Amino acid sequence: MHRFIRQLRPFIFLLALLPLLLACRSDDVTWARIQENGVLRVGLDPTFPPFETADGVPLQGLDVDLAEAIATDLGLAVEFVYFGYDGLYDALATGQVDVLISALVIMVERTGDFAYSEPYFNAGEILIVPIDASIRTMSDLAQGRLAVELGARGHVEATIWERRLTNLTILPYNTADEAVTAVLEGEADAALVDAVSGRLYLREQPQPRLTYLPEPVTVEPYAMVVRREDERLLDELNDSLERLRQSGQLAQIINRWLGP
Repeated sequence: MHRFIRQLRPFIFLLALLPLLLACRSDDVTWARIQENGVLRVGLDPTFPPFETADGVPLQGLDVDLAEAIATDLGLAVEFVYFGYDGLYDALATGQVDVLISALVIMVERTGDFAYSEPYFNAGEILIVPIDASIRTMSDLAQGRLAVELGARGHVEATIWERRLTNLTILPYNTADEAVTAVLEGEADAALVDAVSGRLYLREQPQPRLTYLPEPVTVEPYAMVVRREDERLLDELNDSLERLRQSGQLAQIINRWLGP
């Protein structure tokens, strides 16, 4: 009997390893196919400038430049496939693309089926102030006037700070641009708006009179998305993103489309 059990041990060991081996095989197949074909298929919704747009022009934008930079770094060509926003995750799940790069916020509720890369951009709320202002953080706005976009996330965050700070006055405007304009015209001491709207506004200043504080007030990370099982691909994308970050190329891409 003991001899029989000893003979079975190698088979029992292999059975225990089988799920791991199958997972590794599935993981390796995607990356092996990409390497064999030499093409990274990227899904995006081309209706969100400045991250991606194809409206009357060739496809362009921050995400487009990022995808091309990552593909070049990995020794691959890039193939862009267009979908509506609501169809992006379905396209990835059904294997129509290898990765989504489309200004997608990390969503915890999707991590059962999908995996996110390290963030490449924070679209959270930022403070915009006059260049010569003494404001350095939200805490400096006690007794101050804060412009926000009505109903936006910055408005919600401002109401939280209103309970913390003495006599903080919140001034709601219809758009983020109107909120920043209020600072420019002296109607408000600062504006709390999303990083995309705020930086685009500042980029268009002919003579800079406003600036944004480098420390964001909230975090809304944009990341690349792959299928949960494609761990090898995710590792390669993260490694490439880190190389772009270290070389300064990622910052150059962001600054090209959103201003420094």
